[in-house]
Amino acid sequence: MLLDWMNSHPSLADDPVSGLDPDAITVSDTVEIAAPARMVWAVLTDMAHYNEWNPFCVKAESTLEMGAAVHMKLMNYAVPGSIVPNCEFICANEPERLLSWAMIHSEEWPYPARRDQVIEPTGPESCRYFSTDAFLGINGIHVFRFAGPWVKRAFDDTGRALKARAEALYANEQKA
Repeated sequence: MLLDWMNSHPSLADDPVSGLDPDAITVSDTVEIAAPARMVWAVLTDMAHYNEWNPFCVKAESTLEMGAAVHMKLMNYAVPGSIVPNCEFICANEPERLLSWAMIHSEEWPYPARRDQVIEPTGPESCRYFSTDAFLGINGIHVFRFAGPWVKRAFDDTGRALKARAEALYANEQKA
């Protein structure tokens, strides 16, 4: 995913805007899901229903096309009880495998980042899921030190909730 891409572009490692410091990456727990990758993908891409299952991203809107904005409302794990708006842009969309969006560097917000949500099929009726957030550029390590722990908690919560949602939907599908 991100590391593969960065390794294939070694000059980017030294880029002050997009450079990747391997110590500035948050990695969620991997969850084993008793549902096929297609079901997990369906849940991840059904953004209109995030509020029904996702404890971190309580609202999301996007066409999911490459370069499209992803407008989100996120629970602020640093300030419990508050919700913050967030806008990132689709940078990878591989059905049933990978959904990624990135925070773009700007003068107003010099904190670029990239989130990869990875689905790995483990059988016809099972898969695993994990998520990473790479904080990029010269500010990446500082953002990681501040936000890394609560981002990991948010991503772990999301993974567990995604597992529950996908497994419930798949069980209902099997009953029909």
